[in-house]
Amino acid sequence: MQLTDSDRAALQSGCCDRPFQILGPHDRGDSRWLTVFHPDLAALWAVTDGAETPLPRLGGDLFGGPIPPGDYVLKARAGSGREWQFQDPYRFGPVLGDIDLHLIGEGTHRRLWDALGAHVTTHQGVPGTHFAVWAPNARRVSVVGDFNRWDGRMHPMRRLGGSGVWEIFLPDLAEGALYKYEILDAQGDVILKADPVGFGSQHPPQKASVVRDIRGYGWHDGDWIERRAAAQDRRAPVSIYEVHLGSWRRRLDQDGRFLSYKELARDLIPYVRDLGFTHIELMPVSEFPFDGSWGYQPVGLYAPTIRFGPPHEFRDLVDAAHRAGLGVILDWVPGHFPTDAHGLARFDGTALYEHADPREGFHQDWNTLIYNYGRTEVQNFLIANALYWFKEYHIDGLRVDAVASMLYRDYSRRAGEWVPNKDGGRENYEAIAFLQQMNVATYGEVPGIMTVAEESTSFPKVSAPVDTGGLGFGYKWNMGWMNDTLRYMAREPIHRKYHHDLMTFGMVYAFSENFILPISHDEVVHGKGSMLRKMPGDAWQQFANLRAYYGFMWCHPGKKLIFMGCEFGQPEEWNHNGELNWQAAEKPLNRGLSDLVRDLNRLYRETPALHVGDADPEGFAWLRNDPDQSILAWLRLGDTSDAPVAVICNMTPVPRHGFRIGLPRTGHWREAINTDASVYGGSGQGNLGGVEAKGGPLDGQPASAALTLPPLSVVVLVAGETG
Repeated sequence: MQLTDSDRAALQSGCCDRPFQILGPHDRGDSRWLTVFHPDLAALWAVTDGAETPLPRLGGDLFGGPIPPGDYVLKARAGSGREWQFQDPYRFGPVLGDIDLHLIGEGTHRRLWDALGAHVTTHQGVPGTHFAVWAPNARRVSVVGDFNRWDGRMHPMRRLGGSGVWEIFLPDLAEGALYKYEILDAQGDVILKADPVGFGSQHPPQKASVVRDIRGYGWHDGDWIERRAAAQDRRAPVSIYEVHLGSWRRRLDQDGRFLSYKELARDLIPYVRDLGFTHIELMPVSEFPFDGSWGYQPVGLYAPTIRFGPPHEFRDLVDAAHRAGLGVILDWVPGHFPTDAHGLARFDGTALYEHADPREGFHQDWNTLIYNYGRTEVQNFLIANALYWFKEYHIDGLRVDAVASMLYRDYSRRAGEWVPNKDGGRENYEAIAFLQQMNVATYGEVPGIMTVAEESTSFPKVSAPVDTGGLGFGYKWNMGWMNDTLRYMAREPIHRKYHHDLMTFGMVYAFSENFILPISHDEVVHGKGSMLRKMPGDAWQQFANLRAYYGFMWCHPGKKLIFMGCEFGQPEEWNHNGELNWQAAEKPLNRGLSDLVRDLNRLYRETPALHVGDADPEGFAWLRNDPDQSILAWLRLGDTSDAPVAVICNMTPVPRHGFRIGLPRTGHWREAINTDASVYGGSGQGNLGGVEAKGGPLDGQPASAALTLPPLSVVVLVAGETG
């Protein structure tokens, strides 16, 4: 085709939306014509088989002319006289094929990250990086970076039909290159955007994406992956340690900087394993611009944050956890995204990822934007991201943040501030369908994984299978249990008898979902006080109350989760700008508490009755509910061959000697845990040699035993073992 004045003007002004039809080699009759746009050159040649063919200036920064057949490279001379050679991106054909584009358009590309983003690859025999981005309403998209002086006229991309996808292969561009997409948007404005499917980013507050080659990691976790399904089953012991990587520990010798992923693999993993947890849950690691958001306002869902190291080093952390027998759960945020200009907001000049109507697309609580779950490409972007973390980083579970905000159109909105669904109701059908499809895809494609919903309402069947009308999650956080029981524990013991139902009401619905009992970061920040300071009384009583609460929690039906620092009773609220108070952790009462957590985890893991029935009503039976004495007692039951466990809680500072309780078996019962034991910092009262259950029914059981019930304590008895 002939070059027109409008073509020249479009290239020179950065408005060209069909660069591959103009630039590069094209046949003109019997000759082969090459057109090149490159600013600030004194001269340009095409070099074919060692022969140089001058390319005359066609006006402005455009060069062109006939060239011989065959592959060529370009030779340039700057005004300074410096000469160099480079490949012409416009001689390369497309990388993406029809299948990729069809799946993207259909919203079913389950490996979207293989198609979009920046990929180090070899194309047509030449090494380089392939870029692809979805921006259907853009007038022009270019890749810009240091390699082209951030000049959007240099590398405008190829529009691939009506798919909305733009792509280009930049030869000889390697890992580590900084880049962004310069977009001439739907309104004619030029904007700069980070790559939505970028695998790496600059360290905030810098905002460029970084080319990262995520291929070729050598995993050593085959044994863990093989047994993962059994380790995460609803009948398995699941005990989770929640961590904010930036504030667990800081370096002492380098201005308090973050530990790296490698250093965390060295230090954090052995610590968590020693405490007996089965899983570690990481607060969001997807790249985010603002430290104070703790990761809950991500801009790079496909990029592990560079704060702690590059992607392969994040894999080192996961691999180390797996080799230590620990599962890794990632906090995942598909409910909203920040308004930062370099992120997804109005990505191509239109409300592409979000709803245009702020009544649907703006989250008032967090000043963020809400995904348009009804758009197939957006659903695909998020579902593929979930699969990406499972497949590329061997993550074992996703804890999905703020599910309640996704399920209801009127979440945190007043009348008139929200748009009803097609039936006039408040349920967000599109978000519900998205969550169901995400769970179907992840459980269907990656054996043994788990998904967990942070869902604070009574929405039905959150952890029920999709084919039964459920959302399809494996587990749900039990927010009601957490709120009720913490309200109870905050009360002075003398008043607790009036609020006994706060400790028992959770059993009314304990088996309606597969629950996790969460004491998360949200409970120890923003003026809520540390777990220790929530407890009433003097220092000794605070520790005794907290020990009793953990005993109650670990023996209650449901999987367990606590936030870092809670295991040793950090006295202060969590501060994301510092590290945990490790000095306090070494004090006797604090060490006693962490020793108790270790022993509770061991007992929970090794005692089937304490975990196989976590989600089964047959695994629990009340023994005694005595509000006047603030005593709760129950049985935990596993399979018929498992020794039953009796749990007796005394939530007052009054010790009770000769306290008789019903038991389902005669014979010896071992005192497996006593939270008042002196080794934990307690008064040392208890039943060190165990108790003997004899005939004489009580509490609906065929036998009974007398025991000492220490003050502010939980005593756990296991049947059928000698002391």
